[in-house]
Amino acid sequence: MKFSFDVIVVGAGHAGCEAAHAAATLGAQTLLITIDMNKIAQMSCNPAVGGIAKGQIVREIDALGGMMGVITDRSAIQFRMLNRSKGPAMWSPRAQSDRMEFSRLWRETLERTPNLNMWQDSVRELVIEDGEVKGVVTALGVTFTARAVVLTAGTFLNGLMHIGPVQIEGGRVAEPSAYGITEQLKSLGISTDRMKTGTPVRIDGRSVDWSKTILQEGDSDFHKFSYLPDVERVLEQRPCHTVYTNTETHEILRRGLPDSPLYNGQIRSIGPRYCPSIETKIVTFADKNEHQLFLEPEGENTTEYYLNGFSSSLPINIQIEALETIPALRDVMLFRPGYAIEYDFFDPTQLHHSLESKVLGGLFMAGQVNGTTGYEEAAGQGLIAGINAALKIRGEEPFTLARDEAYIGVLIDDLVTKGVDEPYRMFTSRAEYRILLRQDDADMRLTPRGHSIGLADDSRYAAMESKRQQRDALISFCREFSVKSAILNPWLESVGEQPLKQGVKLEELVLRPGLNLAKLSGAIEPLARFIEEKIEPARRDEIVEAAEILMKYQGYIKREQLNADKLHRLENLRLRGKIDYALVKALSTEARQKLIRIDPENVAQASRIPGVSPADVNILLLLLGR
Repeated sequence: MKFSFDVIVVGAGHAGCEAAHAAATLGAQTLLITIDMNKIAQMSCNPAVGGIAKGQIVREIDALGGMMGVITDRSAIQFRMLNRSKGPAMWSPRAQSDRMEFSRLWRETLERTPNLNMWQDSVRELVIEDGEVKGVVTALGVTFTARAVVLTAGTFLNGLMHIGPVQIEGGRVAEPSAYGITEQLKSLGISTDRMKTGTPVRIDGRSVDWSKTILQEGDSDFHKFSYLPDVERVLEQRPCHTVYTNTETHEILRRGLPDSPLYNGQIRSIGPRYCPSIETKIVTFADKNEHQLFLEPEGENTTEYYLNGFSSSLPINIQIEALETIPALRDVMLFRPGYAIEYDFFDPTQLHHSLESKVLGGLFMAGQVNGTTGYEEAAGQGLIAGINAALKIRGEEPFTLARDEAYIGVLIDDLVTKGVDEPYRMFTSRAEYRILLRQDDADMRLTPRGHSIGLADDSRYAAMESKRQQRDALISFCREFSVKSAILNPWLESVGEQPLKQGVKLEELVLRPGLNLAKLSGAIEPLARFIEEKIEPARRDEIVEAAEILMKYQGYIKREQLNADKLHRLENLRLRGKIDYALVKALSTEARQKLIRIDPENVAQASRIPGVSPADVNILLLLLGR
């Protein structure tokens, strides 16, 4: 039995799995410790991956060489590209997953990863020597040593579940809480607080009147999460269904508010603003007579359904009575009620961008322990923490992502610069360079970076380069091929387009809002022939779409890239270790206090700290001789 490792990862949720896989793939002897090996990568809440901005994070994880995208595709039972009516910067992939298959595939992946071992146990304390983490001690009394520890304990640290007046200790239903770590880290100067999240009821589909629901089918086109050509959806695709609450539902829910832990003072921590409980919805949006709910299948061959939109901690009888007012759910049977859970998290401003603690060397943190919510946000952090734990062992510089490189970069910069006062959820609006961070080109942005550190393998890099060459060849063809007005005008008029006054390059037609390469290839035989002969069949639709987006939005992309380049000038002006902020009286008191506490890496990060004004930034620039 081995008791010494390079990296130990605590927790096998979405952050822990990515962290362990990344660290081991980079050559670190890695140990993954989890309370229950049968619940690796458990989908504790909804059986889905992706969504608005979250889907972009998953594509970035895949582009870097992480596994969430691959496993999501292989366990998907429905796929949809959200926001297709908007520009491509807003398109966001989302998949329903078979949650049992998702967990099984993750365990299989981890068991096949070289350098990775697993141990079923609970970590009670960290081994610390001279301000550095040196290992962990488990509930079974085993001491494992390591040169880096990645803490990804999710909702398990002092977890407490609420169902009406009933309180149950646990990290999620039927699983025990973890104790000891919070108290130890707090004693060492790491700030901690409590947050709250919740999950809806699980419904037996046999009790649903499906004729009274609205069918919601998935997409059947080429889109998926992984950029790897050989990764496909293999499970039977299943639909979701929608239903609506009504005034009778709301009246029953209001009657239960005095017994709601959220409203009677039983829960004191802050819940997620953008994923509120049903009781919060009826209070916050008291003027609304209905709220949409989604019945989402939990797997390919199960009758269990997740009722998205009905997160609740109300007493069980109130939950059931309210659901029975919805026509499709008159005879509803539950597998389990919804519940809220409170748990500990740590102030993320005490972390470097590498996600290593500023207080304890060798301690990395990822996921909900940093105050975030969501599988995708956790997995993105886990990937970066795992990479940097391995790089620390190798004595190499940390791996970080800038705000114009990835949504993961935005996520981590927001956490370590601004901190959190509620569970952090990613949105496209949080990214000032979202035109550069589209879901279609995460491989072009990040696969070279993942390959440079050894996480993205040679075959993935070759696939990316092949796609780039084919995409650029198609763009060059469109820019060079001339279209004659006399030949094409009859077709243009037949599809309601303005005829040409003279011959133009094909690209000018691609730029028209009503036209695309698919339509044009049906009318322009040389274009159709080029696509058929020069673009590989397996990725033809993907490559054609990528080329079309670059052509249609090239002006916006160039303008945003110029803005990003300006930001980099401020990022190149390092601050850390150069200024004693306490002595700079010209700075505002708030700016001084926050600059001392956060100790930003550079001027760009300092400018994003709430309370640091443009005038304060100018003072910093003057002090740096700029």
